[in-house]
Amino acid sequence: MTVRDSITSKLTSAFDPVRLEVIDESAQHAGHVGARPGGETHFRIVLRSPALAGQSRVAVQRRIHRVLAEELAGPVHALSIDASA
Repeated sequence: MTVRDSITSKLTSAFDPVRLEVIDESAQHAGHVGARPGGETHFRIVLRSPALAGQSRVAVQRRIHRVLAEELAGPVHALSIDASA
């Protein structure tokens, strides 16, 4: 399973999103700190889910970080989050 697939699976299970995009932006960061030749180090997430209703931006980001703790501790160097209800 790719890192992208793992992120997609975990976010889908945790938030039952109406919209989810997991974009691998690693190629844009080639040569930067944290980049690896195989990619899958820099991601942007667009997440829309009713499960996030009424939560602050910080609370939403913390929830996402908890769900993706394994990826953030390992292969993912940078994560950009655009999430809302």
